[in-house]
Amino acid sequence: MYTESDLETAIISKLQDFLKELGKGFLFVDRQKRIRVDNEDYYIDLVFYHRILRCFVLIDLKIGSLKHQDLGQLQMYVNYYDQEIKSKEENKTIGIILCKSKKENTIRYTLGNENTQIFASKYKMFFPEKQVLKLLQQYPQNK
Repeated sequence: MYTESDLETAIISKLQDFLKELGKGFLFVDRQKRIRVDNEDYYIDLVFYHRILRCFVLIDLKIGSLKHQDLGQLQMYVNYYDQEIKSKEENKTIGIILCKSKKENTIRYTLGNENTQIFASKYKMFFPEKQVLKLLQQYPQNK
């Protein structure tokens, strides 16, 4: 069993590959970024900036299924960044939750139909062996 910290450490150690996976324009800003709200500390797992979109991208890592509390927590982080960190010239902050499994109805009912800033996506730690074998069979090796 691994923890969210283990997942974060793995991503940071493979940051270049992770940035390529995210796509063009992402810049790494911080990890475990501390913010203080009502005299309580909160920690944002990963903070990026997107050059092309001109906005911050906050990533929250969850090792289990997505819960509505996770969405609320990330919404708070996004609102904080929009009100306290981003400049007027920058676009609204985007929040992404990477989780083991997501629940579409939980997302829909928690965030509503007008949501344009919070997203959830599943991650896979590894391909099951059968899938890897099928992939290898599709591509003949050069000899």
